Amino acid sequence: MSPDSEERDRETKPLKYANAGIPHFWRVERGSDDRVVVYAYELDRVSARYVPIGIFHDRLKLPVPFPVDIDLEALGRRG
Repeated sequence: MSPDSEERDRETKPLKYANAGIPHFWRVERGSDDRVVVYAYELDRVSARYVPIGIFHDRLKLPVPFPVDIDLEALGRRG
């Protein structure tokens, strides 16, 4: 996420996605240590808002919306 899109990525996009009924939303950022961080959310159908289901630093492993297992440390390596 770039500084120019921070508000859009954290506020505007999740609201638009929730209003469209998109059941899962992931936001990918770089942490203060420059490592990849994934924030995973699931749509609460009653409130029509996203609820956090996890913050992943080293490995993203989730069964929904489909089974996924990603080594985030490998993604974070620059060089």
